[in-house]
Amino acid sequence: MARAPAFWWREPGLRSAALALPALLYRTAADRRLRAGATAQAAIPVLCVGNPTVGGAGKTPTALALAEAALALGLRPGFLTRGHGGTAGRGAPHLVADGRDGAALIGDEPLLLAALAPTVVARDRGAGAATLRAEGCDLAIMDDGFQSARLHPDLALLVVDAHRALGNRRVLPAGPLRASLDLQLERASALLVAGEGEGTRAVEALGELAGRPVYRARSLAPNGEAFRGLRCLAFSGIADGEKFARALRGAGAEIVAEQRFPDHHPYTGEDARSLLQEADSLGLALVTTAKDRARMTGAGPGPVRGLAMRALVLEHRLEIGEDGARRLVDETLRRFQARPRS
Repeated sequence: MARAPAFWWREPGLRSAALALPALLYRTAADRRLRAGATAQAAIPVLCVGNPTVGGAGKTPTALALAEAALALGLRPGFLTRGHGGTAGRGAPHLVADGRDGAALIGDEPLLLAALAPTVVARDRGAGAATLRAEGCDLAIMDDGFQSARLHPDLALLVVDAHRALGNRRVLPAGPLRASLDLQLERASALLVAGEGEGTRAVEALGELAGRPVYRARSLAPNGEAFRGLRCLAFSGIADGEKFARALRGAGAEIVAEQRFPDHHPYTGEDARSLLQEADSLGLALVTTAKDRARMTGAGPGPVRGLAMRALVLEHRLEIGEDGARRLVDETLRRFQARPRS
């Protein structure tokens, strides 16, 4: 996946104006899909975690936080995802075999999710939810899928990064929005602002205007103390590499060199050799994200495996304030119980 252009995150200008026609075509199709609504309903509650813009908002850490809250309530949650970057899920739903499936098959995010709860990769979200139910799950947490409108969510949570917020508020490709903002807010049940940043107030104002509750989540680095004073080469292939760099500096590390790859980048032997050589020549530690480490898992003997073994991972999790995760899970269950029964 290519990097998001920088002009998406600035005030609208000539570049976004020049893309107005293709943006109109994209918005028309995306809005039609959202307005049609999902007809498929799962036999278990569905909590959808999406975001109004393209990647980097924190959907996966949010999904993990919600699953932890569900487990604390005595539930057996499962994750439902499309598995971007992998080949699984194009046919029948694929139940992730934790520890045996690699990122080339299922993508990077499912590997992180499966470490906590049963995870199914499926393009057909309804069939995926049925697979989770057959595995004994009583709550499906859908990582992405809000705009696809293929499975009815009992609660749809839109996650917005506090720093980037909504960018120039234009629809793809003129901006980062996946569909018209007003329509997305109409179809959302609640908003969550992830991290700290100048976009927080704007998102809270939108939530108030749309009559939707707004939750706040703070970013944590559980192992951050280990990076204090560390001179490092930071590398990542995620949607918002700057967020990773800010977190690493916030933990007290000194980023001497940095390499950013496109989102979901599959690391090659050439990439690994280059990173290892640069780190050795400068006497630096290699540091990356959990998603990047996941994409290197399953590599055979060679430089990619060597890079995976050498690289340190700065852990990242979200803590949803004021018991927000439990309240969102409870509300999902309440809405499921209130569904009209045929």
